[in-house]
Amino acid sequence: MGKDKLRKFEENKRFKHVFQPLSSDMANFGSEFKGRWREKFGNSNPIVLELGCGKGEYTVALSRKYPATNFIGVDIKGARLWRGAKTVADENIPNAAFLRIRIEFIDNFFATGEIDQIWITFPDPQVNKPRKRLTSPSFLDRYSKFLKHGGLIHLKTDSQILYDYTVNVIKESNYSLLSSYADIYTQNPTDELLNIKTFYESQYSAKGIAIKYLKFKMSK
Repeated sequence: MGKDKLRKFEENKRFKHVFQPLSSDMANFGSEFKGRWREKFGNSNPIVLELGCGKGEYTVALSRKYPATNFIGVDIKGARLWRGAKTVADENIPNAAFLRIRIEFIDNFFATGEIDQIWITFPDPQVNKPRKRLTSPSFLDRYSKFLKHGGLIHLKTDSQILYDYTVNVIKESNYSLLSSYADIYTQNPTDELLNIKTFYESQYSAKGIAIKYLKFKMSK
């Protein structure tokens, strides 16, 4: 492991807004945070998750734009997550935090109705493993355990496979599809929320790959 990666891991340990339960605790962990995230933030504001946050670009950008909302970036890659965590520390952003876990254990960390919205930004489309997609029925079932009734889910992706798959899941589950763009920068280029660009999105856009977006509710 490179020295720079080790340095980032050590810095993550010192950041008060980065939470890293032990791997052995993930399956059963939850009592420290479940139902207590607003205590961690010191307010009763809404909470939004960014799943598979990578470098945390959406978590950081949204926390700057909406100071009356709390944001939590979730990812297992500590070296990537460090970038967003460092920005939050440098700018002293009070309404952003990061949780380093595997997303299959996500429902162990949040209580019923504790989360208001979820952003899923450029996840691995898992081309040959649809059950591992973050918009698969099994993952959506996990989210339903802590997403408030009527809470929104946003998906932003460069993958046509994941986009089409998710549209089908929404239809088959009779969920409420609110927005659907096969190319946001030609169909809806002025939406400030959608114009936040992640590191990976910038790379995809530079190659001429269309960026897709879905917004839906799991309520029937």
